[in-house]
Amino acid sequence: MATTQATKMNSEAQERPERPLGQRERPAWLERLLDYPRRARKFLQEVRAEMKLVVWPSWSEVRSTTLVVIMTTILFAFFLWGVDKLSERAVAAVTRYFRPH
Repeated sequence: MATTQATKMNSEAQERPERPLGQRERPAWLERLLDYPRRARKFLQEVRAEMKLVVWPSWSEVRSTTLVVIMTTILFAFFLWGVDKLSERAVAAVTRYFRPH
């Protein structure tokens, strides 16, 4: 039993860092706030390392994919315009049919 209590006291002593007398323990939110610059610096370092691993497209790949996006957008614009016009005419025909005479 004595060894268990001694082990428990040793582990508690290791968990709590020694503070000078008269100094209070900081709240957790303040610790997180004060740790922010270190975490932000670490995040930016990791971002920089990841950006070095990125394989950027060539200029010709950018042009060709941009052209595909523009052409697809134009195609869908005409398709949706046609669907809009057909539905407009269908609604107009239905309202004319059911309009009281």
